[in-house]
Amino acid sequence: MDLGLVYSMEVEQQPENAFKVNVAMTLTAPGCGMGPAIAEDAKSKILLVPGVADADVRITWDPPWNQSMISEEGRMKLGLV
Repeated sequence: MDLGLVYSMEVEQQPENAFKVNVAMTLTAPGCGMGPAIAEDAKSKILLVPGVADADVRITWDPPWNQSMISEEGRMKLGLV
């Protein structure tokens, strides 16, 4: 979250008190070949949350990521301040 890679997250109520989580995220570079693996890893982590029955993690390039999207806390952790 601190890197600014997660653009949105929506939680949808599903039948029987379950939830579906939809995430739109990006990567630091469009040429990153790890996109599908990172999206699948994020999905598997979301599915570990109690009550979550389904998850969809979508990689988007709009808007393009840049360093200004990093939070202040993220900048401190990375030594950018």
